[in-house]
Amino acid sequence: MSADPKIVELLSELHQLIKQTQEERSRSEHNLLNIQKTHERMQTENKTSPYYRTKLRGLYTTAKADAEAECSILRHALDKIAEIKSLMEERRIAAKMAGVYSDSDPPRKTMRRGVLMTLLQQSAMTLPLWIGKPGESPPPLCGAIPASSDYVAKQGDKVAARVKAVDGDEQWILAEVVSYSHSANKYEVDDIDEEGKERHTLSRRRIIPLPQWKANPETDPEALFSKEQLVLALYPQTTCFYRALIHAPPHRPQDDYSVLFEDTSYADGYSPPLNVAQRYVVACKENKKK
Repeated sequence: MSADPKIVELLSELHQLIKQTQEERSRSEHNLLNIQKTHERMQTENKTSPYYRTKLRGLYTTAKADAEAECSILRHALDKIAEIKSLMEERRIAAKMAGVYSDSDPPRKTMRRGVLMTLLQQSAMTLPLWIGKPGESPPPLCGAIPASSDYVAKQGDKVAARVKAVDGDEQWILAEVVSYSHSANKYEVDDIDEEGKERHTLSRRRIIPLPQWKANPETDPEALFSKEQLVLALYPQTTCFYRALIHAPPHRPQDDYSVLFEDTSYADGYSPPLNVAQRYVVACKENKKK
């Protein structure tokens, strides 16, 4: 499949932004070095004269302006990455509808289990980290923050979907949105598991959108599930969500949740701690343990 000209153009723009970031950082290093040397001189002389105060004020003002300029370029680069990912997702959905597949997104009937698990891990790893401006609160679908009541998941979005299994029991599966009918208030979703090959028509209450951003534990801990909170989490190496308790929330942006899955085969009713990415942990609406 030939390269998409629009994506090539956006990648070129992203490359230029990365170069600008490095140039801005190199330019500001000289000023930061001056700040360090000025502090060292003050310590050597053991005094803070009006001259040093004025000099440091000017140096810090420049450093703040440099940092804001670099931050602006980085945010522009993040927006460009989001635009590229969105465009690639649009192309993927269009190809899927047309029956054309790329090597990175083979048709389900030929996708091996290991390939599917790898794709799910990649999706979790590449979920963007929410980086707000000072004083800005994380938006809906960031970490543990639920979608707004009127939110409608888009075609191609991944969701947790409650479906009836072959044995008649209900289970939460990982699914992809095909369409949404506003008149019927129902979704059509595909089971993400290639072994399922099923399309389900489900009401809104049977759909939970997955997070679209990771929450940063260092800046937005309130956007994470708390210890011992009841959640639905994707069991490792499967495409099904099960009830679990948060054993420990992430400590760093790249960390996963540690969760305890409900499991009657253990004396206390819970499995040993298992790691699950932020991408695949959502709120559980049922409070009572089964």
